Amino acid sequence: MEYATLNNGVKMPMAGIGTFLLTPDEAEASVLSALQCGYRLIDTANAYVNEKAVGRAMKRSGLKREEVFLETKLWPSFYEQSDAVEKTLARLGTDYIDLLLIHQPAGNYVAGYQRMEKAYQEGKVRAIGLSNFSQEQIQQILDICTVKPTVLQTEVHPYSQEKALKQFLDREGIVIQAWYPLGHGDRALLEEPLFAELAHKYGKSNAQIILRWQIQDGNIVIPGSKNPAHIRDNFDLFDFALTDAEMAEIAAMDRQKRYYTSTPELLERYVKMVPDVDGQK
Repeated sequence: MEYATLNNGVKMPMAGIGTFLLTPDEAEASVLSALQCGYRLIDTANAYVNEKAVGRAMKRSGLKREEVFLETKLWPSFYEQSDAVEKTLARLGTDYIDLLLIHQPAGNYVAGYQRMEKAYQEGKVRAIGLSNFSQEQIQQILDICTVKPTVLQTEVHPYSQEKALKQFLDREGIVIQAWYPLGHGDRALLEEPLFAELAHKYGKSNAQIILRWQIQDGNIVIPGSKNPAHIRDNFDLFDFALTDAEMAEIAAMDRQKRYYTSTPELLERYVKMVPDVDGQK
């Protein structure tokens, strides 16, 4: 395993499993499988409505709580709730969260960030950060925060490398965590001839080449899967390294092509969405 050291000194695994779009049963099985394979980073969110299942899987794994880096995200409709963090802790069945993010730059996200700062100062959270924020929105938080964000979770893959944003984040000491790290399953991306060539050279899959590029470029990855074989393969990334020339070839593939685009209308819908976190299995 390789680690990123966040700007507050906390060490975070560079590879983990995401639970987006997984039902509670799927999330519990996938997280348990991942932990048994050696994963130590688990990503969930209020909006995924599977936090209870993630907590159960962690307990079933038999691992000590401090052996697992647990990450979750606050949803906009909860930003102004005084007990949002405490309720999140209760659903996860833990007394602390390793990394807590603001999920979307929607609604009163400043209040949400300040709520996370309070939880950080109280020792309920070890690090805080942002998800889906633009450079301008990140700067707004930097201008007012008392606890600096450590991580930005955003869409990054070879077709959308966010090079300018990454330079800004590097200056601020904020680490990128890539969601859609494999390009949302785009076959054109996954089947790029360069990845096939490198996969043959290293005895890996095309997906493993992409994930290895992410890690060497400094991006934490959280590919999601409910397939035990894929879960295992997505973690088999630490016994080889791409050369500088190969990294440069992949860097040249950037098309600034995103699969998710935020709009004011979409963000407004997010504020009105209230995930059924209390009714989850």
